[in-house]
Amino acid sequence: SSFSGIVYNYDEEGVHKDETGWEQCISVPLVQPDMFGLLHQWDTLLEEFSAGENWLPRRYEEHEHNCYTYALAFINSVLTAQGKQPMSKSEFTEKFVIPQTKRASKYITLHRELMAKEFYIVHHPEQEKQC
Repeated sequence: SSFSGIVYNYDEEGVHKDETGWEQCISVPLVQPDMFGLLHQWDTLLEEFSAGENWLPRRYEEHEHNCYTYALAFINSVLTAQGKQPMSKSEFTEKFVIPQTKRASKYITLHRELMAKEFYIVHHPEQEKQC
């Protein structure tokens, strides 16, 4: 997504820029807080990358040239510009996607259990001091 939260995505119709509709997705943070220079350029890099010929609708292929390919190619273009090694699909999945997916799964499971058993959570500041 852009710095302002616009989600860029790619499908058989090409690149889309959505302000809504992604509220239930998992965000995978990629830029560390100490990378302010990159944060400043992020939107420009994303816009320029998305305008490339690789992301025309006719290039879309469900299994080999899709939204995941688009996201990883953008990340790798940023890494390359920083003089870093690009990541493979499996490396990106293991390092970024799986940990966030596991974390989300735990929260979803907890939420479902709380809803099913009609629990509610009460904040007790004095108990925090004991921990």
